Amino acid sequence: SKMPLLSVPKEVAVGTAMLGVAFATGMLAGKRYPSLVFGTPKSSTSGMIGKSSPLWQYILDHSLREHPILKKLRLLTADHPWGRMMVSCEQAQLMANLVKLIKAKKVLEIGVFTGYNALNMALVLPDNGRVIACDINEDYAKIGRPLWKEAGVDHKIDLRIKPAIQTLDELLANGEAETFDFAFIDADKESYNEYYEKCLRLIKKGGIIAIDNVFWNGKVVKPRKDDLAAQSIHRLNEKLLRDARINISMLPIGDGVTLAFKL
Repeated sequence: SKMPLLSVPKEVAVGTAMLGVAFATGMLAGKRYPSLVFGTPKSSTSGMIGKSSPLWQYILDHSLREHPILKKLRLLTADHPWGRMMVSCEQAQLMANLVKLIKAKKVLEIGVFTGYNALNMALVLPDNGRVIACDINEDYAKIGRPLWKEAGVDHKIDLRIKPAIQTLDELLANGEAETFDFAFIDADKESYNEYYEKCLRLIKKGGIIAIDNVFWNGKVVKPRKDDLAAQSIHRLNEKLLRDARINISMLPIGDGVTLAFKL
């Protein structure tokens, strides 16, 4: 089908100006903290510029505005055996900026880990805003829960410990289609397409779906037949390019993030 022209609400259109900055930042930084979600570790890699690079540190020093309790959770997570699995702080900041830009009130997060990104988004939501946070491992989320409370936003985070597909189906069955503003997908890669399709039904027109790890450590370029995660992500990447229901931007930040703007 024909590629759609940009026809999203003004706030979203204005927001695309931010993406050029994010693109440049991603090209320079390329930093990623892969995350462990649903008990499945992502592949690890250093980005285009490693975490020890002075330039990468310069980028963080001159762009990262991290809430003190967010920083506390990030450092606490770093001490965890799987600490390096957390979403990168500059990527999380971009997600929060997008959530704030479109004046989101209802947000979906698929894959929580210790809850750094859930906290990050909850901090910018209005007091009546909600993050429906989906994971199957409560142990990691227990690390973040006390800090959600300390930040005064625990009432905004609705953590649902069950398979995300089940939670998404329940939301649809409850008549919540097209009531969410933003979704962040960062869970088991083999289910990415199913998460995307259900999120697309739950997101309002003009809403945004952010899909993490779309590079999968570069393995999507020539995915091996035995690498189901790379195959799944590659198929979704090809599908998103041609999906007339959305506009997209694929950003080289972290391990690659695609932003899908629902038309």
